[in-house]
Amino acid sequence: MTWKLQAITGEFDGQEVAIERDMLIGRHQDADLVLQSAEISRRHAAFLLKDDALWVQDLKSSNGTFVNDIRIEHDKMLKDGDIVQFASIKFNVLAPAKIESVIEQSVPEIEIEPVSQVVEKPVQQPSEAIATAEIKEAEIKETVIEEKVEEKTAAQQMNEQGMPELASRDSNVQLSRDGMPTAVGIPKPAPIPEGIDLQAQVEVTPAEAPKTPSAVDQQLEEKKNTSVGLITIVTLVILAIIAWLFFK
Repeated sequence: MTWKLQAITGEFDGQEVAIERDMLIGRHQDADLVLQSAEISRRHAAFLLKDDALWVQDLKSSNGTFVNDIRIEHDKMLKDGDIVQFASIKFNVLAPAKIESVIEQSVPEIEIEPVSQVVEKPVQQPSEAIATAEIKEAEIKETVIEEKVEEKTAAQQMNEQGMPELASRDSNVQLSRDGMPTAVGIPKPAPIPEGIDLQAQVEVTPAEAPKTPSAVDQQLEEKKNTSVGLITIVTLVILAIIAWLFFK
């Protein structure tokens, strides 16, 4: 529950101050409600909350604290509509119940209209659309029946073409005791051309493996290359000396 003070005179004229806890009133900057007036003491008075009731207490101020124009010496319980005065600055006391009633009166009531239920009516299709749908269904059924008539098994198609089925063909084949057909012709192998001896052996010529140079041959080749390189270097040096002497 929150009490409020509505300023009647002074610098806070017309403003409201909420009291949610104990508050100190005075000219000092540490006060909860600072009143900048020379008439106000540094620690002038205090508001106290006791069991949801609001009390005011004078702190031995110079110019005194008044409730309904009567200076108080001890703690005073306040009621709704009381006038609290600190020196010459006055406040009107607003109780929590009055504050709530003022808020309720300021909020307008909103009327809620009942929402009528909308019943959807079934859509009636025209007779022409129904007749067209029935014709289409009859055409689809006829197409399915024709497809089923055309779908025949492979055995039935072969029988229609003059080829007997497997059951009728098996009855004409005679089988032995072992279950093998007896009157089945065996194809003869193709004749072998003349001049070909099947028992002749084919001569296989072994392929010659490439010769790998030995280690001795490699060393001789390296020495030969080294000597050629040395001779070339010496020749170049001699030519360089001759050219230097010539141009000098």
